[in-house]
Amino acid sequence: MSNGAPAASAAALDGISTSEAVHTLVASFLGWTLDAFDFFVLVFVLPAIAGDFHRSVADIAFTITATLALRPVGALVFGWLADRYGRRRPLMADVILYSLIEFASGLAPSYGWFLFLRAIYGIGMGGEWGVGASIAMEAIPARWRGLLSGMLQEGYAVGYLLAASAYFFVFPRFGWRPMFFIGGAPALLTLYIRAKVPESRAWERIRPAAGAIWTAIRRNFGLFAYLVLLMTMMNLISHGTQDLYPTFLEKGRGLAPRTVAVIAVIYNVGALIGGLVFGWLSDRIGRRQAMAAAALIGLMVVPLWIYPRSIVMLTAGAFLMQLMVQGAWGVIPAHLAELSPGAVRGLFSGLAYQLGVLFAANAAYVEAIVAQHLGYATALVLVASAVLSLDAIVVVLGGERKGSDLHTA
Repeated sequence: MSNGAPAASAAALDGISTSEAVHTLVASFLGWTLDAFDFFVLVFVLPAIAGDFHRSVADIAFTITATLALRPVGALVFGWLADRYGRRRPLMADVILYSLIEFASGLAPSYGWFLFLRAIYGIGMGGEWGVGASIAMEAIPARWRGLLSGMLQEGYAVGYLLAASAYFFVFPRFGWRPMFFIGGAPALLTLYIRAKVPESRAWERIRPAAGAIWTAIRRNFGLFAYLVLLMTMMNLISHGTQDLYPTFLEKGRGLAPRTVAVIAVIYNVGALIGGLVFGWLSDRIGRRQAMAAAALIGLMVVPLWIYPRSIVMLTAGAFLMQLMVQGAWGVIPAHLAELSPGAVRGLFSGLAYQLGVLFAANAAYVEAIVAQHLGYATALVLVASAVLSLDAIVVVLGGERKGSDLHTA
């Protein structure tokens, strides 16, 4: 596919109309957005659930760990199904799974049941990204792949904002359980996928047999190991700059919770902009160059992100930091799709992503331990500076296949 071909003709070359390509991208974006919404709902209601189940907040927070730990299982199961039987049906099955489990979480009668359900939810959450990103990237023209990659990835930030909105409007009046009931609504997305989203033409051309899938994995194990390292670093820059930052604003700068919430909304807007800007930029200068530039500029933003006493300057620093962090992230769907072998794209990209999540899961804990000894400001500066620097190095040392044909094995 030529990078200079118009969007409509490029899509047509692959047997998919522009309308079908748009529907595929929208469905994948909504799948990731609603998946993120379901995940972040729990973050906002930890104390309320702890009170109802007569457990500590730490006990309820452990259910988040259970979700994260099972995400690679979902990536493995649904990624293999997507490579073996096509993208469309596993995507619908995955959306139904995480939607039903989210709804059931609101009915959990005890902590044990709630923990079990959140673990199963992790399988659904882990399966969505690899399948959704694969079918989306395979449906769009190469010349727009970076920009639309940024849009797809920032569905995660949109999901966070939707969860915050539900917490603001629903929780004060109805409590925590209805928030999970709302999380069951994404099951309706399957009707849209079934009606509007075609099967991936790239998968239809390749249609790997089971043996071909495992052969492709063995032959590309070194590449897979690199992608896991890359995604570990990407998750570290995300967790290292996000997880404890609200706590720093509250405890280190003495800001009220509502002020912290407003700043969080503003820096999530920065995240949305960053994903689009650097995704677009990656189409022009290359995936690695755009990601490394975002990480290095983020490194230069660290002093503005932490040291100001002015709320305006702190907010500006937080906005710029997430613009850069999520700017680097916006390139990821396209970059992983292009680097992954066609025969195992659903499994390869999704499992690498989710193993990166798993290996970076203790970032906030390590940061908190450092903060106990050196303070939140110093802890965030040290961790963010280290992971942003290392991320840029890992990105630059890797390969790149910008604009490659995704319709070959």
